[in-house]
Amino acid sequence: MKKTVEEHAARFDDLAADYDEEKSVEYNECVALVLEHANPDSDDTVLDLGCGTGAIALGLAEEAGHVVGRDISEGMMDEARRKADERGLDNVEFGQGQFREPNYDGEVDVVTSNFAMHHLSDEEKREAISVIAGLGPRRIVLGDVMFFGEPDPKEPFYSPEVDDPATVGVLVDAFTDEGYAVTAVEMVHEQVGVLVAERP
Repeated sequence: MKKTVEEHAARFDDLAADYDEEKSVEYNECVALVLEHANPDSDDTVLDLGCGTGAIALGLAEEAGHVVGRDISEGMMDEARRKADERGLDNVEFGQGQFREPNYDGEVDVVTSNFAMHHLSDEEKREAISVIAGLGPRRIVLGDVMFFGEPDPKEPFYSPEVDDPATVGVLVDAFTDEGYAVTAVEMVHEQVGVLVAERP
């Protein structure tokens, strides 16, 4: 991780109020694909890690039985809570947590994450995926900045000073090492995609 958790949290606290207004086409495509692939049953519990202002958590709350959002930024979660209140959603909750310490020990059926894990180094991503797998979900859906080929250093989709994307291969290996089968790989952009991992 190129910055500390506290530095990342402070940065996202500052961005929270305008975060939803500044999303790229690729980000919005990933949101749609993560929602589609998550596909929870009506009695499922979904854990959304790096939930931000709630794009995924709130999008799944109408389908799932219960949705738990975790993030390091109180500012972002305040926006998510406000939106949940506006929509009258009472089956979604938000609280402090991070990939390697999600601060959640209940049952979970589906884990989602969108545009958050790329802040971790490759080794930290492996640790995070191991922690997530240990929660026992049947399905994990990851939308993120990831490399399908060699990224053009002159045109990075990401911000090198704060982001540390992995190759698709590194992520697939991490999931398969934890006993999951990668059942879908969707390329949104040469540096953005969605992976779906399921327990065989």
